[in-house]
Amino acid sequence: MSEQNTVEVETAHGRVSGLVADGTARFLGIPYAAAPAGDLLFAAPVPPEPWAGVRAAHTFGATAPKPPLGGRLGEIVSDPDVEGEEWLNLNVWTPDPAASGLPVLVWIHGGGFTTGSSAVPSYDGATFARDGLVCVSFNYRLGVYGFGCLPDAPAPANRGLLDQIAALNWVRENIAHFGGDPDNVTVAGESAGAMSILALLSRDDGLFHKAIVQSGTAHLGQTPADAGKVLKAVADELGVESTAEALAGVDTEELLKAQGTVSADISQTPDADKYGASTMASCGLSFMPVVDGDVLPRRPIDAIADGAGSGIPLLMGTTTEEFRLFVVTTILVGWNLPALYDKHLKAYSVPDGSWAEYKKGDTNAYPRDAATGVACALLSDRMFRIPTYRVAEARAAIPDAARTHLYEFGWRSPVTPNNLQVKIGACHSVDLPFAWDTVALADSKKLTGPNPPQALATALHRTWADFAKTGQASWAAYDTTDRPVMTYARNNNATTHQVVEDPRRSERTWWDGHPATS
Repeated sequence: MSEQNTVEVETAHGRVSGLVADGTARFLGIPYAAAPAGDLLFAAPVPPEPWAGVRAAHTFGATAPKPPLGGRLGEIVSDPDVEGEEWLNLNVWTPDPAASGLPVLVWIHGGGFTTGSSAVPSYDGATFARDGLVCVSFNYRLGVYGFGCLPDAPAPANRGLLDQIAALNWVRENIAHFGGDPDNVTVAGESAGAMSILALLSRDDGLFHKAIVQSGTAHLGQTPADAGKVLKAVADELGVESTAEALAGVDTEELLKAQGTVSADISQTPDADKYGASTMASCGLSFMPVVDGDVLPRRPIDAIADGAGSGIPLLMGTTTEEFRLFVVTTILVGWNLPALYDKHLKAYSVPDGSWAEYKKGDTNAYPRDAATGVACALLSDRMFRIPTYRVAEARAAIPDAARTHLYEFGWRSPVTPNNLQVKIGACHSVDLPFAWDTVALADSKKLTGPNPPQALATALHRTWADFAKTGQASWAAYDTTDRPVMTYARNNNATTHQVVEDPRRSERTWWDGHPATS
């Protein structure tokens, strides 16, 4: 290990000490808001109390309470736990705290709004600092604490989004002290992080200037009534009222256990009558942003279509086989008959006839010879690819809107997290070690397998870094004529990166006019 020195930086709430190694200074676990404890548990975030002296920012701060990732998914996806009450903290990596005007990349982690943190080893901001950016990552409240809809709470809904807004305000106020430019901030996120970015984009607050959205959807937003159904189910598991007052008195571990039971029920046995149509529209999520008319005034896609955030350049990506992560790591991997998926397809508002359409679809390098392959292709489009295209199409129709660049990641991981030896493939999240250029880490190889192609990581990471600096990509912006999509590792060839016009056109047009993706 290289020798580490310390460096100090002044922030709005006190002085912090970071560690310097290999040309990068890192500051970990800096509070951007007060600990959400006591009266603040279900309240909007407030600034932290200033501290005297120098606060050591040498290790990751506390992670938000979350259930463990169990089963085969937990074997291939890391989700570290760090104990403590100061969950609302962030990390900064910078090539030079004494510099000025460096572009800033702010990472919002995923995890289905119930898991995840900024302490995941693959999210090592030193790789972006190496390339001349200041990188920031942060934690936010999850599950019931962050997204449970509680009418009697000081902040009734979307506390997790309010945390994200507070972190971005901290960046605007403090990042210049770390060498960053507060007027050149790019937010990047994957999965729930990407969905959060689209929700924030729809608010048009001016807190960021570019955005990288990986595996997200703007067709997301529970109604308060449906969010209340989910929360009542959790409260019923606990034998308490579904109020902030009652839930505040429940032991955290017990609450997480009940939350996990309800989340499993929603994903494994979807029921729109029980949990609401807007919950089912998320294709398996239990907690998510709520269209409350305040923090989130409208469903993000509707606001974006009306021009919200149209001045923000977007880089948006999906993986070719997103839904494989949620199928081949679960009992669904053994479902070999199409009829077994009928309940999920109906709950997720998939059009009639879709199975036959996708069964005959493009199978080049991406298997559809089994029911799992067809289901994964169909649900990948329903949840991720088509909603991504809808954002790009909406922005293309807005005069003078900033550019929207689309890409697809097609490299298939050989990892087989099941007893049937079914590969995880080009699944949800497999691209992250490549985007972060951390494929060499042992932690990353749990998902990628032992020999991930470094050249592919170099290419995708460069695209992210360059976009964060300039707002530009090396290929044309999306339009509704040519529909260019940069395809990394096309047909699972790790060295073939090329623009494909209107990939899988027949499957794209299959969804035209359908309410689930409109």
